[in-house]
Amino acid sequence: MIINIKKLNTIETGKNIDQKINKSSLVTIIFILLGLIIFSASTFTVEEFNGATVTRFGKVTKLIVNEKTPEIMDSIQDNSKYQNIKVTDKKGLFFKVPFIDSVTKYSSKLLTYDTSAREVTTKDKKKLILDNNAQWQIVNPLLFRISMGNETNAHTRLDDILYSKINEKIGQTEAHVLISDKDYTSNMLDECVTDINKSVSSYGIKVVDIKIKRTDLPSENSENIFNRMKTEREQKAKEYRSEGKEEAQKIRSEADKEAKILEAKAYAEAETIKGEGDAEATHIYNLAYNQDPEFYEFYRTLQTYKKTLSSKTKIIIDSNSPFAKYLFGQ
Repeated sequence: MIINIKKLNTIETGKNIDQKINKSSLVTIIFILLGLIIFSASTFTVEEFNGATVTRFGKVTKLIVNEKTPEIMDSIQDNSKYQNIKVTDKKGLFFKVPFIDSVTKYSSKLLTYDTSAREVTTKDKKKLILDNNAQWQIVNPLLFRISMGNETNAHTRLDDILYSKINEKIGQTEAHVLISDKDYTSNMLDECVTDINKSVSSYGIKVVDIKIKRTDLPSENSENIFNRMKTEREQKAKEYRSEGKEEAQKIRSEADKEAKILEAKAYAEAETIKGEGDAEATHIYNLAYNQDPEFYEFYRTLQTYKKTLSSKTKIIIDSNSPFAKYLFGQ
């Protein structure tokens, strides 16, 4: 019985030790968990290309941005309510007061908003259905938080502003130009971006690009617009052909004029050369005649024979003719 009592005491002692160890481990685990919870509640991270605002009791106390641009700094300095806000462009791990400070993160990357398809009216009173999208980004987290709050609200506001501005521009444009002239449409959208950014700068956002994804025609407008486009293309083709004919006629007239000028110059030069040749020949004849009149007369007679007689020509010469003088030795 004594042995059994000792064994029981040993077992009970082991159990007490195990219980103490378990309690100690549990307390340690609890403290570790509490520490992790407190650390997690006291810190936050901001990744590259993101921004964030830290608020305490509803007021912004810290602003984390990609770059301290003049626009951001001016928006803080111009308002006495924001002058105590700390601004940093560093990224990584940050500390906050747990359960008191609230952190809202924002992406600084380009965001895409697809507007709903809407009907617009062109300058020539034609109906079009446009479906477009916009590339935009948050450039001032402070203004964005105060004015928009979140991306959903921003998309709602953008939808109204985009539709209003695009509808205004399209109302100044005829339908066939909007459909067929891509350069005009691109310039029009660039103007829309410039005008829209003037309206949304106070919201802390910036529109980078607007694209028209799809342009549809209501069935009642399609035939009229395409017929007009066809007529204008045919008219333009006629103008090109007319301009081509006019240019060709102009080229031919210039060529004929130049040809006549060249021909006149050539004729004048030929006449000049011919005159000079005749004068030279006359001079030579005169020299020959002065040196030997009788031989010159004989030579001239032979030249006359050469021009007037052929191998089968029969002539009757008077004995008193100058020709007979040389033929018959008279």
